[in-house]
Amino acid sequence: MGLLERVGTLVKANLNDLIDKAENPSKMIKQVILDMENQLLQVKTQVAISIADQHMLEKKEKEHDEKAAEWLRKAELAVDRGQDDLARAALERQKASERTVDSFRQQVADQRAQVTTLKAALGKLEQKLAEAQAKSETLLVQHRRARALGKASDAQIGIGDRSSIRTFDRMKEKVHREEAVSQAKAELASGNLEDRFTQLERDDEVDRLLAELKAKRGVTA
Repeated sequence: MGLLERVGTLVKANLNDLIDKAENPSKMIKQVILDMENQLLQVKTQVAISIADQHMLEKKEKEHDEKAAEWLRKAELAVDRGQDDLARAALERQKASERTVDSFRQQVADQRAQVTTLKAALGKLEQKLAEAQAKSETLLVQHRRARALGKASDAQIGIGDRSSIRTFDRMKEKVHREEAVSQAKAELASGNLEDRFTQLERDDEVDRLLAELKAKRGVTA
């Protein structure tokens, strides 16, 4: 994949879609930024090289244009001196230089177009990089907030976990059972005391009846 094609892929990338689909959005956006920075450095280097090449081609074009003009001047001088053969040779050199000038002129035009394309790609990539960096800051904040909410949710889930609820219910049931046992023991203790008093009353009644019977029967104790 060529440099401009790689740049185009990065520029066309929808950062929001990438973030939504990424398992680790923060890691993904950092990698995208790193790729953009690397490509940006390469594009800047290529722009500088292309501009240097353009200047070199323009210099060559100018040199051969000057040579063509010089050969034309020499041809004119030869004509003035009546040396047609020398003038013809100079004109041949002049035409060759002009053809070379035309070639360099086309190369210069192509090189200028390439420089313009690279500069445009550089501008778009710089804009996309700025966008990614801005989204990176926002994403980190969102990521930290989501992580905090996740921890809070985990804690809430832990509190509402069914096993925890069952444990709590068992503890509550145990307390209730112990309370019931204590109450039963208290009731039993209270019941025994009443039975004893009842028994005492019964004993007194029996003793009274026995004394009456003995009195009737004339039996002394």
